[in-house]
Amino acid sequence: MSNVYLLLWLEAPLQSWGADSRFGRRGTLEFPTKSGVLGMLCCSLGAGGEQKELLEKMAPLKQSAISFCRTSKFRQEEIKKLDREPLLRDFHMVGSGYDDKNPWETLLIPKKSDGTAAVNGGSKITYRYYLQDAVFAVIMEVPSEKLTLFADALENPCWDIYFGRKCCAPTDFIYRGCFNTESIAIGKALEIAQEKKLMEDFRVVDGEHEGETIILNDVPIQFGEQKLYRERRVTVISCANEN
Repeated sequence: MSNVYLLLWLEAPLQSWGADSRFGRRGTLEFPTKSGVLGMLCCSLGAGGEQKELLEKMAPLKQSAISFCRTSKFRQEEIKKLDREPLLRDFHMVGSGYDDKNPWETLLIPKKSDGTAAVNGGSKITYRYYLQDAVFAVIMEVPSEKLTLFADALENPCWDIYFGRKCCAPTDFIYRGCFNTESIAIGKALEIAQEKKLMEDFRVVDGEHEGETIILNDVPIQFGEQKLYRERRVTVISCANEN
């Protein structure tokens, strides 16, 4: 059976799509990662653990994303794109407020690799970055036999769905339909954007095309405690390049 394409609408005050973050600094890309979208799908399915079989089926399939931006009328006639909101930087304290004499609480305090106490205590500040007021359409290729399962889960998720981190809750319906071809799904996404008075900013497509080609380590092959990923080559195509 041939594959089909799901259209997902990702709109929220905050989103965060990390691809190569380290412990102290958790950055975000400017668009959804494949690992983030598949993680969201697993949440909707209530699928925990490694999920090797599911990820193996999804790894070679295409995922593209379209970024939209807000618009405003200029001189009551011309429609003008508004500048994207800057990244929001937040910080979290890790390991503070715990009693190191309590055998349970001390497990939550960061320590050195040998298990001994860190110099000047174990409390650390970690920096987290977020996209603000971002809107994306994601077109995800899926096996046709999984269509009903995935669509039902996205409309009635088993676990909470969020966009990268648990504070990034969606503000609109995510699942927007299934389509036989990617081009039809893209057409539907552009219709939704027009209804919302949004304008396309850029696209991210699999493979090498005219535009900025980058390599991401965002194709999950194993979730769970020991996560494993492989690389994916994508091209970022601005509206100017696309036209």
